[in-house]
Amino acid sequence: MTPPAARVLVVDDEAPIRRFLRVGLTTEGFGVLEAATGAQARAAVARDGPDLVLLDLGLPDIAGHVLLERWRAEGVALPVVILSSRTDEAGIVQALELGADDYVTKPFGMRELAARIRMALRHRLQQQGERAVFRTGELSVDLVRRIVRKGEREIRLSPREYDILRVLVQHAGKVITHQHILRQVWGGAVDVQYLRVYVRQLRQKIETTPDQPHYILTETGVGYRLREPDP
Repeated sequence: MTPPAARVLVVDDEAPIRRFLRVGLTTEGFGVLEAATGAQARAAVARDGPDLVLLDLGLPDIAGHVLLERWRAEGVALPVVILSSRTDEAGIVQALELGADDYVTKPFGMRELAARIRMALRHRLQQQGERAVFRTGELSVDLVRRIVRKGEREIRLSPREYDILRVLVQHAGKVITHQHILRQVWGGAVDVQYLRVYVRQLRQKIETTPDQPHYILTETGVGYRLREPDP
């Protein structure tokens, strides 16, 4: 569970949305800071040291993805969850590529948002020390010996399938874009259809019902998310 003291910086230029988020997140046990512009957000991060930023892409003074890019270039590593409209798919992908930890589309439910925030906070903690053996449900991946098991059964993967799974394991619980996986596994300029084919093959091997995946989840038009690890 996320400690009640975890503080979320809400960056959105619309006062009613900030008010809604402040009330909802406070009820969920978070402390809430607010900023209406990119300049205010930069000042709040430097001054207040929040645990996570909830960032709207459509700010009046600076685009959200530009603000995120500046933070990452400056070494600001705190988790950032993007707020976006459902139609802003290109903006979501760009933000994830620039280092956002997750995104939530508007309109959204407060319980889902709180769960995404907790997931992003846990993911950042996990990055401080990668586990040698990843486990989620019946699936286990030994990253040292390159052994994949479902329950007690060892699963044979092709080198490419394993490389895709390894990338997802390294970022479990986080949305990983198609382009990021393509760069990590193929080195770049490969059609995304190749990735879809391999993910389908991977699901055939690790999922009980491949058409209703439990482990490798599709984020439509964006990428994939591997179910977060067991505590």
